[in-house]
Amino acid sequence: MKFVDEATIKVHAGKGGNGCLSFRREKYIPKGGPDGGDGGDGGSVLLIAKEGLNTLIDFRYTRNFKAQGGQQGSSAECTGRGGDDLILQVPVGTTVLDNETGDVMGDLTVLDQQLKVAQGGFHGLGNTRYKSSTNRAPRQTSPGQDGEVREIKLELKVLADVGLLGLPNAGKSTFIRSVSAARPKVADYPFTTLVPNLGVVGMSGDKSFVVADIPGLIEGASEGAGLGIRFLKHLTRTRLLLHLVDMMPFDGSTPGQNAQVIERELDAFSPTLADGDRWLILNKVDLLREEDIDVACQQVIDALEWKGPVFRMSGLASQGTKVLCAAIMDYIDDHRQRELVDPNLAELAEARRTEIQAEARDRIDGLAETRRTARQQSQLDDSDDDDDHDDNDVEVVYAE
Repeated sequence: MKFVDEATIKVHAGKGGNGCLSFRREKYIPKGGPDGGDGGDGGSVLLIAKEGLNTLIDFRYTRNFKAQGGQQGSSAECTGRGGDDLILQVPVGTTVLDNETGDVMGDLTVLDQQLKVAQGGFHGLGNTRYKSSTNRAPRQTSPGQDGEVREIKLELKVLADVGLLGLPNAGKSTFIRSVSAARPKVADYPFTTLVPNLGVVGMSGDKSFVVADIPGLIEGASEGAGLGIRFLKHLTRTRLLLHLVDMMPFDGSTPGQNAQVIERELDAFSPTLADGDRWLILNKVDLLREEDIDVACQQVIDALEWKGPVFRMSGLASQGTKVLCAAIMDYIDDHRQRELVDPNLAELAEARRTEIQAEARDRIDGLAETRRTARQQSQLDDSDDDDDHDDNDVEVVYAE
């Protein structure tokens, strides 16, 4: 199935049913009076987070969704039937934004969580509602109100505890294959990973955590190079980032320079995300000579001026992966426990995630706007070139 992590759709809530104008006409009741019923409410449009969905492909080609309208009221004070709500299923981890204002309407991060995105129209009133001691035969009704119409943007961000960062072929997919049952594609050429992959790492007992692998970054990714920063937004929900560095680059570059590239691109994408917890993972150390490992690893640490945790491993040989996973599990357990004891920590973490997502959205939208401007300028330049070509045409004058 094709992976789609963004979609823009238009939702139409149902119109409320009109009120009914009616009077009782019965044989033995000469003065029956008004008996027009109210209309039914229009159906609303709701989103619900469902398990088993991992893409927004269902919204790629169908862009308009309409809820059912309410039925008109009828005589005998019968109320019209309300319109059925339209419930759209989305993957867990979907953020919903108002496409016109850019405001976040909601974040569906819990299974079966619902969000109303368009309110159905209120029903119209029948003439029975307007009867009074001075108005015994009212001929007044009210129409049903229109339902809300909104254009909304859906953004899917995978839910994971740990996110992997690195250049292409840094060994991210190999690491996931080594520690989980996930089987992302692995090959000896760059960009084998084209969409985010998730792996569940099971530890002792019933403990586990989820790792997210995104396509590798290259220099200039924050400006749109390579696959750009499109998939970096999937790391905005993670608690911890692992920066994987290939200690034996196939292109002859130095590991320290490669690590600096990722750090610059991450900071350009979201300074708040870059300031979060991040561990340095020196991968493929089994390819180095035993006497060169310490020196090579220290060179990377010095190049980054790294102060955080550092781990050495080989994903392919499963060397050092158990120690790393155990440390990650301890980290996650510690943070979860602290958040349970102090609810303020959970609120601060959520506020930080919101800030990261806002920075990521601004960066992606800014890059898209720059591209649109460049395309428009290119079209103008092409038009000017055509005009210049016309001005330089030779005018032929025929003598009489």
